[in-house]
Amino acid sequence: MGSRMSTAVSSTSTEGPDLPIAEGSNMMENNDTDSAVSMIKKYLEDMNNPLNIAVTGRSGSGKSTFVNAFRGIDNRDEGAAPTGVVETTMKPEPYPHPRYPNVTLWDLPGFGSTIFPADQYLKYIQFEKFDLFIIVSAGHFSEHDAMLAKEVKKMGKKIFFVRSKIDHSLCDEERRQREYDKEKTLQEIRDNCIQGLEKQGVASPQVFLVSGFDLHLYDFPALQDTMERELPSHKRNVLILTLPNVCKSIINKKKEVFRSQIWRYALTSAVVAAVPLPGISIAADVGILVKVLRDYLFGFGLDKKSLEKLSRDTNIPLDDIKPVFTCLCSGKSVTNELVLLMLQSGTLVSAALVAEEGSRWIPFIGIPIASALSFTSIYTFLSSTVNSLSVDAESIRTKFLLKKALAFSDQEQ
Repeated sequence: MGSRMSTAVSSTSTEGPDLPIAEGSNMMENNDTDSAVSMIKKYLEDMNNPLNIAVTGRSGSGKSTFVNAFRGIDNRDEGAAPTGVVETTMKPEPYPHPRYPNVTLWDLPGFGSTIFPADQYLKYIQFEKFDLFIIVSAGHFSEHDAMLAKEVKKMGKKIFFVRSKIDHSLCDEERRQREYDKEKTLQEIRDNCIQGLEKQGVASPQVFLVSGFDLHLYDFPALQDTMERELPSHKRNVLILTLPNVCKSIINKKKEVFRSQIWRYALTSAVVAAVPLPGISIAADVGILVKVLRDYLFGFGLDKKSLEKLSRDTNIPLDDIKPVFTCLCSGKSVTNELVLLMLQSGTLVSAALVAEEGSRWIPFIGIPIASALSFTSIYTFLSSTVNSLSVDAESIRTKFLLKKALAFSDQEQ
Protein backbone atom coordinates (compact mmCIF):
# COMPACT_ATOMS: atom_id res chain seq x y z
CA MET A 1 0.00 0.00 0.00
CA GLY A 2 2.91 2.34 0.74
CA SER A 3 3.96 2.50 -2.90
CA ARG A 4 0.39 3.13 -4.03
CA MET A 5 -0.02 5.93 -1.50
CA SER A 6 3.29 7.62 -2.34
CA THR A 7 2.69 7.33 -6.07
CA ALA A 8 -0.79 8.77 -5.80
CA VAL A 9 0.42 11.76 -3.83
CA SER A 10 3.43 12.43 -6.05
CA SER A 11 1.17 12.45 -9.07
CA THR A 12 -0.81 15.34 -7.62
CA SER A 13 2.05 17.44 -6.28
CA THR A 14 5.73 17.99 -6.90
CA GLU A 15 6.09 19.65 -3.50
CA GLY A 16 5.67 18.49 0.06
CA PRO A 17 7.41 16.65 2.88
CA ASP A 18 8.52 13.44 1.16
CA LEU A 19 10.05 11.91 4.28
CA PRO A 20 6.91 12.07 6.50
CA ILE A 21 4.79 10.81 3.60
CA ALA A 22 7.11 7.85 3.03
CA GLU A 23 7.22 7.04 6.74
CA GLY A 24 3.46 7.28 7.02
CA SER A 25 3.02 5.11 3.95
CA ASN A 26 5.22 2.38 5.41
CA MET A 27 3.34 2.49 8.70
CA MET A 28 -0.02 2.05 7.01
CA GLU A 29 1.36 -0.64 4.69
CA ASN A 30 2.40 -2.61 7.77
CA ASN A 31 -0.88 -1.79 9.53
CA ASP A 32 1.18 0.02 12.18
CA THR A 33 -1.46 2.49 13.29
CA ASP A 34 0.16 2.97 16.72
CA SER A 35 3.33 4.35 15.14
CA ALA A 36 1.29 6.56 12.83
CA VAL A 37 -0.59 8.03 15.79
CA SER A 38 2.70 8.62 17.66
CA MET A 39 4.14 10.37 14.61
CA ILE A 40 1.16 12.71 14.40
CA LYS A 41 1.29 13.39 18.15
CA LYS A 42 4.98 14.35 18.00
CA TYR A 43 4.30 16.74 15.13
CA LEU A 44 1.51 18.40 17.10
CA GLU A 45 3.83 18.84 20.07
CA ASP A 46 6.44 20.53 17.85
CA MET A 47 3.82 22.91 16.44
CA ASN A 48 2.66 23.81 19.96
CA ASN A 49 6.10 24.82 21.21
CA PRO A 50 5.93 28.31 22.75
CA LEU A 51 7.48 31.23 20.91
CA ASN A 52 8.14 34.31 23.04
CA ILE A 53 9.19 37.59 21.41
CA ALA A 54 10.23 40.49 23.64
CA VAL A 55 9.57 44.03 22.45
CA THR A 56 10.96 46.97 24.39
CA GLY A 57 11.82 50.62 23.90
CA ARG A 58 11.49 54.05 25.40
CA SER A 59 8.14 55.59 26.23
CA GLY A 60 6.37 56.81 23.11
CA SER A 61 8.61 54.83 20.78
CA GLY A 62 5.71 53.00 19.17
CA LYS A 63 6.49 49.60 20.66
CA SER A 64 2.90 48.91 21.69
CA THR A 65 1.68 49.83 18.22
CA PHE A 66 4.28 47.46 16.80
CA VAL A 67 3.11 44.66 19.11
CA ASN A 68 -0.46 45.17 17.95
CA ALA A 69 0.38 45.42 14.26
CA PHE A 70 2.54 42.30 14.41
CA ARG A 71 -0.46 40.39 15.75
CA GLY A 72 -2.72 41.80 13.06
CA ILE A 73 -4.89 43.93 15.33
CA ASP A 74 -5.59 47.65 15.62
CA ASN A 75 -4.66 49.81 18.61
CA ARG A 76 -8.39 50.23 19.28
CA ASP A 77 -9.24 46.52 19.15
CA GLU A 78 -10.06 44.45 22.18
CA GLY A 79 -6.92 42.84 23.55
CA ALA A 80 -4.62 45.48 22.07
CA ALA A 81 -1.55 46.66 23.94
CA PRO A 82 -2.32 50.15 25.30
CA THR A 83 -0.49 53.00 23.62
CA GLY A 84 0.47 56.47 24.79
CA VAL A 85 3.20 59.09 24.97
CA VAL A 86 3.85 58.28 28.63
CA GLU A 87 5.00 54.93 29.98
CA THR A 88 1.89 52.76 29.88
CA THR A 89 3.70 49.44 30.34
CA MET A 90 4.40 48.96 34.05
CA LYS A 91 5.35 45.28 33.95
CA PRO A 92 6.03 42.66 31.28
CA GLU A 93 2.67 42.25 29.57
CA PRO A 94 2.00 39.15 27.47
CA TYR A 95 -0.04 39.59 24.31
CA PRO A 96 -0.79 36.19 22.79
CA HIS A 97 -1.53 35.98 19.12
CA PRO A 98 -5.33 35.91 18.68
CA ARG A 99 -5.24 32.66 16.70
CA TYR A 100 -1.98 31.06 17.81
CA PRO A 101 -1.90 31.34 21.63
CA ASN A 102 1.47 29.58 21.86
CA VAL A 103 3.00 32.65 20.19
CA THR A 104 3.29 35.62 22.55
CA LEU A 105 4.65 39.10 22.04
CA TRP A 106 5.71 40.68 25.31
CA ASP A 107 5.38 44.42 25.69
CA LEU A 108 8.19 45.20 28.11
CA PRO A 109 8.67 48.34 30.22
CA GLY A 110 11.07 50.90 28.80
CA PHE A 111 14.67 50.03 29.62
CA GLY A 112 16.48 52.58 31.76
CA SER A 113 13.41 54.62 32.67
CA THR A 114 13.11 56.13 36.14
CA ILE A 115 10.61 53.42 37.03
CA PHE A 116 12.84 50.61 35.75
CA PRO A 117 16.53 51.49 36.22
CA ALA A 118 19.01 49.72 33.97
CA ASP A 119 20.77 47.84 36.76
CA GLN A 120 17.50 46.14 37.81
CA TYR A 121 15.88 45.67 34.44
CA LEU A 122 17.32 42.39 33.18
CA LYS A 123 16.64 40.52 36.39
CA TYR A 124 13.12 41.92 36.65
CA ILE A 125 12.19 41.02 33.07
CA GLN A 126 13.53 37.42 33.24
CA PHE A 127 15.13 37.72 29.84
CA GLU A 128 16.15 34.08 29.61
CA LYS A 129 12.63 32.98 28.67
CA PHE A 130 12.53 34.93 25.39
CA ASP A 131 13.44 33.57 21.95
CA LEU A 132 13.97 36.91 20.20
CA PHE A 133 14.32 40.53 21.25
CA ILE A 134 13.27 43.69 19.46
CA ILE A 135 14.24 47.19 20.56
CA VAL A 136 11.96 49.89 19.16
CA SER A 137 12.92 53.54 18.84
CA ALA A 138 11.25 56.46 17.08
CA GLY A 139 14.59 58.26 16.72
CA HIS A 140 18.20 57.49 17.50
CA PHE A 141 18.95 54.46 19.64
CA SER A 142 20.10 55.54 23.07
CA GLU A 143 22.90 54.48 25.36
CA HIS A 144 20.39 52.38 27.29
CA ASP A 145 19.33 50.64 24.07
CA ALA A 146 22.96 49.80 23.33
CA MET A 147 23.54 48.55 26.88
CA LEU A 148 20.51 46.30 26.64
CA ALA A 149 21.58 44.95 23.25
CA LYS A 150 25.04 44.05 24.50
CA GLU A 151 23.63 42.26 27.53
CA VAL A 152 21.18 40.31 25.39
CA LYS A 153 23.97 39.29 23.00
CA LYS A 154 26.05 38.08 25.95
CA MET A 155 23.20 35.69 26.70
CA GLY A 156 23.46 34.28 23.19
CA LYS A 157 20.10 35.69 22.15
CA LYS A 158 19.23 37.42 18.89
CA ILE A 159 18.23 41.07 18.98
CA PHE A 160 16.85 43.37 16.29
CA PHE A 161 16.48 47.14 16.17
CA VAL A 162 13.28 48.62 14.79
CA ARG A 163 13.36 52.29 13.84
CA SER A 164 9.65 53.04 14.14
CA LYS A 165 7.37 55.81 12.89
CA ILE A 166 9.41 55.96 9.72
CA ASP A 167 6.42 57.35 7.82
CA HIS A 168 6.44 60.40 10.10
CA SER A 169 10.17 60.85 9.62
CA LEU A 170 9.82 60.78 5.84
CA CYS A 171 7.08 63.41 5.94
CA ASP A 172 9.27 65.64 8.08
CA GLU A 173 12.24 65.21 5.76
CA GLU A 174 10.14 65.90 2.67
CA ARG A 175 9.04 69.22 4.13
CA ARG A 176 12.59 70.03 5.16
CA GLN A 177 14.50 69.07 2.01
CA ARG A 178 14.49 71.07 -1.20
CA GLU A 179 15.32 68.04 -3.39
CA TYR A 180 13.69 65.17 -1.56
CA ASP A 181 14.78 61.61 -2.43
CA LYS A 182 12.81 59.00 -0.52
CA GLU A 183 15.18 56.06 -0.99
CA LYS A 184 18.23 58.16 -0.21
CA THR A 185 16.54 59.47 2.93
CA LEU A 186 15.65 55.96 4.07
CA GLN A 187 19.23 54.81 3.61
CA GLU A 188 20.56 57.82 5.49
CA ILE A 189 18.26 57.09 8.44
CA ARG A 190 19.27 53.43 8.42
CA ASP A 191 22.99 54.24 8.22
CA ASN A 192 22.69 56.82 10.98
CA CYS A 193 21.08 54.27 13.30
CA ILE A 194 23.70 51.62 12.53
CA GLN A 195 26.62 54.00 12.99
CA GLY A 196 25.20 55.32 16.25
CA LEU A 197 24.89 51.81 17.68
CA GLU A 198 28.34 50.80 16.49
CA LYS A 199 29.86 53.85 18.21
CA GLN A 200 28.25 52.61 21.42
CA GLY A 201 29.85 49.19 21.08
CA VAL A 202 27.07 47.17 19.42
CA ALA A 203 28.67 44.92 16.81
CA SER A 204 26.87 44.48 13.46
CA PRO A 205 23.48 45.84 14.57
CA GLN A 206 20.52 44.78 12.44
CA VAL A 207 18.29 47.83 11.94
CA PHE A 208 14.89 47.80 10.24
CA LEU A 209 12.79 50.82 9.30
CA VAL A 210 9.13 50.17 10.06
CA SER A 211 5.78 51.94 10.15
CA GLY A 212 3.40 50.28 12.60
CA PHE A 213 0.45 51.46 10.52
CA ASP A 214 1.84 50.33 7.15
CA LEU A 215 3.75 47.09 7.68
CA HIS A 216 3.75 46.34 3.96
CA LEU A 217 6.06 49.30 3.40
CA TYR A 218 9.74 49.73 4.22
CA ASP A 219 11.66 46.99 6.08
CA PHE A 220 9.06 44.85 7.84
CA PRO A 221 9.26 42.04 5.24
CA ALA A 222 13.05 42.01 5.70
CA LEU A 223 12.62 41.90 9.49
CA GLN A 224 10.27 38.95 9.12
CA ASP A 225 12.76 37.12 6.89
CA THR A 226 15.60 37.73 9.34
CA MET A 227 13.61 36.60 12.38
CA GLU A 228 12.60 33.49 10.51
CA ARG A 229 16.21 32.59 9.68
CA GLU A 230 17.35 33.04 13.27
CA LEU A 231 14.78 30.66 14.75
CA PRO A 232 15.19 26.88 15.02
CA SER A 233 13.21 24.97 12.41
CA HIS A 234 10.48 23.78 14.81
CA LYS A 235 9.65 27.40 15.70
CA ARG A 236 10.15 28.88 12.25
CA ASN A 237 6.85 27.62 10.87
CA VAL A 238 5.03 28.82 13.97
CA LEU A 239 6.34 32.34 13.38
CA ILE A 240 5.40 32.35 9.70
CA LEU A 241 1.77 31.47 10.40
CA THR A 242 1.39 34.38 12.84
CA LEU A 243 2.67 37.07 10.48
CA PRO A 244 0.23 39.54 8.91
CA ASN A 245 -0.19 39.12 5.14
CA VAL A 246 1.62 42.32 4.23
CA CYS A 247 3.55 41.00 1.23
CA LYS A 248 3.40 38.23 -1.34
CA SER A 249 6.39 36.40 0.11
CA ILE A 250 4.61 35.93 3.46
CA ILE A 251 1.53 34.54 1.72
CA ASN A 252 3.71 32.13 -0.27
CA LYS A 253 5.55 31.02 2.86
CA LYS A 254 2.27 30.39 4.63
CA LYS A 255 1.17 28.33 1.67
CA GLU A 256 4.30 26.20 1.93
CA VAL A 257 3.88 25.77 5.70
CA PHE A 258 0.28 24.67 5.24
CA ARG A 259 1.31 22.31 2.45
CA SER A 260 4.02 20.82 4.64
CA GLN A 261 1.36 19.91 7.23
CA ILE A 262 -1.02 18.15 4.86
CA TRP A 263 0.60 14.75 5.28
CA ARG A 264 -0.46 14.54 8.94
CA TYR A 265 -4.11 15.21 8.14
CA ALA A 266 -3.97 12.68 5.32
CA LEU A 267 -2.26 10.17 7.61
CA THR A 268 -4.90 10.73 10.29
CA SER A 269 -7.56 10.06 7.67
CA ALA A 270 -5.76 6.87 6.62
CA VAL A 271 -5.58 5.66 10.23
CA VAL A 272 -9.33 6.18 10.68
CA ALA A 273 -10.00 4.45 7.35
CA ALA A 274 -8.33 1.35 8.78
CA VAL A 275 -11.22 1.00 11.24
CA PRO A 276 -13.60 -1.58 9.68
CA LEU A 277 -16.81 0.33 10.31
CA PRO A 278 -18.87 1.75 7.41
CA GLY A 279 -19.32 5.53 7.34
CA ILE A 280 -16.85 6.34 10.11
CA SER A 281 -14.08 7.38 7.71
CA ILE A 282 -16.03 10.06 5.83
CA ALA A 283 -17.46 11.41 9.09
CA ALA A 284 -13.96 11.71 10.54
CA ASP A 285 -12.64 13.28 7.34
CA VAL A 286 -15.31 15.98 7.43
CA GLY A 287 -14.53 16.73 11.08
CA ILE A 288 -10.82 17.04 10.31
CA LEU A 289 -11.39 19.22 7.26
CA VAL A 290 -13.70 21.64 9.07
CA LYS A 291 -10.96 22.45 11.56
CA VAL A 292 -8.18 22.55 8.96
CA LEU A 293 -10.07 24.84 6.60
CA ARG A 294 -10.87 27.22 9.44
CA ASP A 295 -7.14 27.38 10.22
CA TYR A 296 -6.35 28.03 6.56
CA LEU A 297 -8.91 30.83 6.30
CA PHE A 298 -7.57 32.59 9.38
CA GLY A 299 -3.95 32.17 8.32
CA PHE A 300 -4.65 33.70 4.92
CA GLY A 301 -6.94 36.40 6.36
CA LEU A 302 -9.95 35.01 4.50
CA ASP A 303 -12.21 34.25 7.45
CA LYS A 304 -15.34 36.36 7.89
CA LYS A 305 -14.00 38.33 10.87
CA SER A 306 -10.75 39.26 9.10
CA LEU A 307 -12.57 40.30 5.94
CA GLU A 308 -15.06 42.41 7.88
CA LYS A 309 -12.16 44.18 9.60
CA LEU A 310 -10.44 44.72 6.25
CA SER A 311 -13.66 46.14 4.85
CA ARG A 312 -13.94 48.61 7.75
CA ASP A 313 -10.29 49.64 7.57
CA THR A 314 -10.27 50.22 3.81
CA ASN A 315 -13.88 51.25 3.19
CA ILE A 316 -14.08 48.48 0.60
CA PRO A 317 -17.56 46.90 0.77
CA LEU A 318 -17.54 43.15 1.36
CA ASP A 319 -19.56 42.71 -1.81
CA ASP A 320 -16.64 44.23 -3.74
CA ILE A 321 -14.17 41.84 -2.11
CA LYS A 322 -15.97 38.53 -2.58
CA PRO A 323 -16.03 38.47 -6.41
CA VAL A 324 -12.24 38.00 -6.49
CA PHE A 325 -12.45 34.67 -4.64
CA THR A 326 -11.67 31.44 -6.45
CA CYS A 327 -12.07 29.06 -3.50
CA LEU A 328 -15.53 27.97 -2.41
CA CYS A 329 -14.82 28.46 1.30
CA SER A 330 -13.20 31.93 1.14
CA GLY A 331 -15.11 34.40 3.30
CA LYS A 332 -17.55 31.78 4.56
CA SER A 333 -18.23 29.96 7.81
CA VAL A 334 -16.83 26.47 7.46
CA THR A 335 -19.46 23.87 8.30
CA ASN A 336 -19.89 20.15 7.70
CA GLU A 337 -22.26 20.96 4.87
CA LEU A 338 -19.79 23.28 3.16
CA VAL A 339 -17.00 20.70 3.41
CA LEU A 340 -19.22 18.01 1.90
CA LEU A 341 -20.15 20.38 -0.92
CA MET A 342 -16.46 21.09 -1.59
CA LEU A 343 -15.62 17.38 -1.59
CA GLN A 344 -18.44 16.63 -4.00
CA SER A 345 -17.38 19.44 -6.32
CA GLY A 346 -13.98 17.80 -6.78
CA THR A 347 -14.64 14.92 -9.18
CA LEU A 348 -11.44 12.97 -8.49
CA VAL A 349 -11.65 13.40 -4.73
CA SER A 350 -15.33 12.49 -4.66
CA ALA A 351 -14.68 9.36 -6.71
CA ALA A 352 -11.80 8.34 -4.44
CA LEU A 353 -13.95 8.67 -1.32
CA VAL A 354 -16.70 6.54 -2.87
CA ALA A 355 -14.14 3.94 -3.92
CA GLU A 356 -12.70 3.98 -0.40
CA GLU A 357 -16.02 3.02 1.16
CA GLY A 358 -16.54 0.26 -1.40
CA SER A 359 -13.04 -1.18 -1.17
CA ARG A 360 -13.17 -1.86 2.57
CA TRP A 361 -15.42 -4.86 1.85
CA ILE A 362 -12.78 -6.61 -0.26
CA PRO A 363 -11.38 -9.53 1.78
CA PHE A 364 -7.81 -9.21 3.13
CA ILE A 365 -6.71 -6.23 1.02
CA GLY A 366 -9.79 -4.03 1.40
CA ILE A 367 -8.69 -2.08 4.49
CA PRO A 368 -5.19 -1.23 3.17
CA ILE A 369 -6.74 -0.06 -0.11
CA ALA A 370 -9.29 2.05 1.78
CA SER A 371 -6.50 3.66 3.82
CA ALA A 372 -4.50 4.46 0.68
CA LEU A 373 -7.51 6.02 -1.03
CA SER A 374 -8.37 8.02 2.08
CA PHE A 375 -4.81 9.36 2.34
CA THR A 376 -4.71 10.29 -1.33
CA SER A 377 -8.11 11.96 -1.44
CA ILE A 378 -7.47 14.16 1.60
CA TYR A 379 -3.96 15.04 0.43
CA THR A 380 -5.24 15.99 -3.03
CA PHE A 381 -8.17 18.00 -1.67
CA LEU A 382 -6.10 20.02 0.81
CA SER A 383 -3.28 20.65 -1.68
CA SER A 384 -5.74 22.10 -4.17
CA THR A 385 -7.53 24.13 -1.50
CA VAL A 386 -4.32 25.67 -0.12
CA ASN A 387 -3.30 26.73 -3.62
CA SER A 388 -6.68 28.37 -4.26
CA LEU A 389 -6.71 30.15 -0.90
CA SER A 390 -3.23 31.56 -1.45
CA VAL A 391 -4.43 33.01 -4.76
CA ASP A 392 -7.41 34.60 -3.00
CA ALA A 393 -5.18 36.01 -0.25
CA GLU A 394 -2.88 37.63 -2.80
CA SER A 395 -5.88 39.06 -4.68
CA ILE A 396 -7.16 40.63 -1.47
CA ARG A 397 -3.72 42.01 -0.63
CA THR A 398 -3.39 43.56 -4.08
CA LYS A 399 -6.86 45.10 -3.86
CA PHE A 400 -6.03 46.51 -0.42
CA LEU A 401 -2.77 48.06 -1.63
CA LEU A 402 -4.49 49.58 -4.65
CA LYS A 403 -7.10 51.15 -2.39
CA LYS A 404 -4.39 52.62 -0.14
CA ALA A 405 -2.45 53.92 -3.13
CA LEU A 406 -5.54 55.66 -4.52
CA ALA A 407 -6.34 57.15 -1.12
CA PHE A 408 -2.78 58.47 -0.81
CA SER A 409 -2.95 59.92 -4.32
CA ASP A 410 -6.17 61.75 -3.43
CA GLN A 411 -4.52 63.22 -0.33
CA GLU A 412 -1.56 64.42 -2.39
CA GLN A 413 -3.89 66.24 -4.78
